[in-house]
Amino acid sequence: MAVLAATPVVANEYEPAMAAFLNDNIRTWAQDPILVSAIKAQNDVTAGYDQATIDQMDTTWRAEVGAAATPTITPVIENPAADFLRTQVEASAGQITEIALMDSVGLNVALSGVNSDMWQGDEAKYQQTYSVGPDAYHFSEVELDDSTRTYQVQISMTIVDPDTGAGIGAITVGVDAETLE
Repeated sequence: MAVLAATPVVANEYEPAMAAFLNDNIRTWAQDPILVSAIKAQNDVTAGYDQATIDQMDTTWRAEVGAAATPTITPVIENPAADFLRTQVEASAGQITEIALMDSVGLNVALSGVNSDMWQGDEAKYQQTYSVGPDAYHFSEVELDDSTRTYQVQISMTIVDPDTGAGIGAITVGVDAETLE
């Protein structure tokens, strides 16, 4: 008879604080009609994109980061939904470091600031939210974020169409880990 030894799983020590932040803060504004309509509008355009198209958009985005001309990035950071996201960052008094809104294929819809890539569909923040279902959320481990230069956690959740209850995209909120106690 074989005996299997299990390695104990240590939960993210920030998980209770992250859950409280999700419920007390993010859920209060993440389903705002500005964000829902932005995702729905982009889904109308990107729903038929194949992986080659998505990869090309991601490659183009990466090439534009730090460049003078940013025709792919600019529409994502200069729109009403991005303005709304920046308002949430500002209102958080330093707790929120960044916010990314994604469509049904994992492409950026709106950002509070420029990030490193266009396609989030290959990352846990998308795969463990939108791909899972309307009630899904994901908490990352604490990491040093290159773009914000802070130790942060990412709190992600599925964005739902209020009319149908179906998932339409996802949101990721970067939170300064030192503010979660």
